[in-house]
Parts: sequence; C-alpha cells; structure tokens
Amino acid sequence: MASKHQQNDLLAGFRVQFKSFATEAIHVGQEPEQWKSMAVVPPISLSTTFKQYGPGDHAGFEYSRSGNPTRNCLEKAVAALDGAKYCFALASGLAATMTITHMLKAGDGVVCMSDVYGGTNRYFRKIAAEFGLDVSFADFTKIELLQAALKSNTKLVWIETPTNPTMKVVDIQACAAVVHQHNKDTVVVVDNTFMSAYFQRPLDLGADICMYSATKYMNGHSDVVMGLVSVNSEDLYDRLKFLQNALGAVPSPFDCYLCNRGLKTLHLRMRQHFKNALVVAKFLEADPRVDRVIFPGLPSHPQHELMKRQCTGCPGMITFYIKGKLENATTFLSSLKVITELKRSCLIHNIMRRRSLLDWSGYAAYTVVAGTMLERTV
Repeated sequence: MASKHQQNDLLAGFRVQFKSFATEAIHVGQEPEQWKSMAVVPPISLSTTFKQYGPGDHAGFEYSRSGNPTRNCLEKAVAALDGAKYCFALASGLAATMTITHMLKAGDGVVCMSDVYGGTNRYFRKIAAEFGLDVSFADFTKIELLQAALKSNTKLVWIETPTNPTMKVVDIQACAAVVHQHNKDTVVVVDNTFMSAYFQRPLDLGADICMYSATKYMNGHSDVVMGLVSVNSEDLYDRLKFLQNALGAVPSPFDCYLCNRGLKTLHLRMRQHFKNALVVAKFLEADPRVDRVIFPGLPSHPQHELMKRQCTGCPGMITFYIKGKLENATTFLSSLKVITELKRSCLIHNIMRRRSLLDWSGYAAYTVVAGTMLERTV
C-alpha cells in the first residue's frame, strides 16, 4: 500500500479530493435502521411485488420495476458520491443513454462529442436519428466548434471526457456555460464512465446530468452490466423517474447489490489505477518501439493542465500507438502475459482493447491509424 506521502505526490496539482468520499460510499443508503433485522449489509430484495397495508396504501414499494429496496440503496449511495440529489440505476450504460434521450421528441436536436464510445455513436446515428431526432457531432475540445453546432432546436448536448478511445479531455465547465448561454433549458449530459465519481463530478462543473456505464469502474469487478444517471434538478428527476418506470430498463436487485458492494472499494481502486497507469504510461513513452502515448496524467497530453483543474486524479485508461504495421501490433498482443485480450472489451480490469485489429466498420466514428493504435487499462 502506498504511503500517504506517495499518494499526495501522485495527486499533486489536481483538484482537491472530495470530502468524506470513502465514508459516504460505505454508509449512505446503507443504514441498518431501515431493516427490521438491522442488517449492516443491505439485503437483496428479490421480490417483484410488495404487500400493501390496504388499497393504495403501501410502504414505499409496489412493484419492483417501479422501485426496489436494494436498488434504492445503490441509488442513494451513488447520488451522494456524485454530489447529487438523485440517482437512477438502469440496466446498462446504453439503457441510461436511451432513457435520457427519451426526454426528447421528434425534431429536437442532439449535439454529441465527435469522439465517443462506439455504442453511443451507434445509438445516436442508427436509432435516435431514425426516430426523428436531429443528431450532429462536433469536437468539444474546440469550444468554437461546439458553439457553431448549437441550433435553435438543440435540446441535448452529450459530452464524453476523457473520450473513448483517443482520451481527449473536454472542458465541462466551459462547454456547459456556452450551452446554457445559448439556451438555459438545453440539457448537458456528461458520460463520466472513464473517470468514476471519485475522480470527477460533472454536476459540480455545470452539467445537468452525470451518467455512467457502471459496468466499468463504478462496479469494478467485471460481473455487472449497469447504467447510472445522477441529477440535481427536480424537473429532470420527475421526467427520468417516469421514464425509468415506463421504459422498464432497470437492473436486477442482485446486480444492484454487487455494484453497491463495488462502490465500497472505489476510492482504493481508482488510486491504484492511477498509480499503475502512470508507471505504464511513462514506461511506454520511453520505449523506442512506441510512437505516441495518450494519457491525461502525462505532461505530454495536450489537455494535461485541464485534467488537473477539472479532476482529482486520472483513471487507468491508456491509448498508445506502436510503430510499424498491423503485424507489429498483433505480435505485441500475442506476447502479453497478464493483460487479458478480448475481442470486445467491457471493462476496466485487465483488458486489452484491440479496436484497431478488428472490423469495427460502422460501429465507431473515430479512425485508427494503420492498425497500430492500442488502448489498455491497468
């Protein structure tokens, strides 16, 4: 375990850590007094229906899709970690994306960061656009391009930072200010998947919605598929609460239990991810066989200073370019001993992403160079 001095050196220059984060991850929403058994660990409530005291008189739960005790514990905990009033747990990150987008109607505009997770890109291009939404993309690292993309019908702006897979860092505060100046009612969403609540709080920076694929860092054990959505606005709460129930894309109580358990070690895991990633990124940057390393924790990253202003640390995601051709990247992947190589990555554990070595035609908007771009998490 790293000493406190070593941790301070690692996080030097970054935004101040969020107060009582670890304590809240362990205790908020977990109060034993809410259970007759006084259980310290929230029980897994598998029941789909709940007995009423009388007609229309229930104890807070009627049907598990509408509300579940185990899910409520998770939602309260995540809301606290995000500095939010409310949180919604959904069946997956894309279920969260779908639920948020269902607040719009045909003819409304969506402006999305040009470099985003392929599933998000696919959803907006292939599904949302087909349902009559006016979808466009822009590089939000250049604020003037975001300004130019905003229209009178723009109702939703979708930010991802750092981006997948090129690790661009977007200035959330600046983007939110520009969007809300254009139209105060336009909803700014930040996909916070790569950062987790421990390293970044988008709502504190002016975003209206913070969302995650909890499948990654928030759960952190590669055994849950889930999405999370946090808000402060009462209006957004009412709209999303209705959609969570009406669309029905909710996670199982067991998955909620697992994710809730994962939160207890989030602060420890993220610190270690940052420490590991920085060591690996420096090693790769010094290797003559590597053309370029993209890691926001390195001074060589173009948005390194922004990362320090905006975040309390860096995640474990690293993108790097290997010199040579496809066969060089293939040899590298085949030589790995610890990293697990997967055709399609889901998480943030020891997973090697090999986007450049697969046929991702039509799946993502970004371009990879000569089959030698690799992304990994440590």
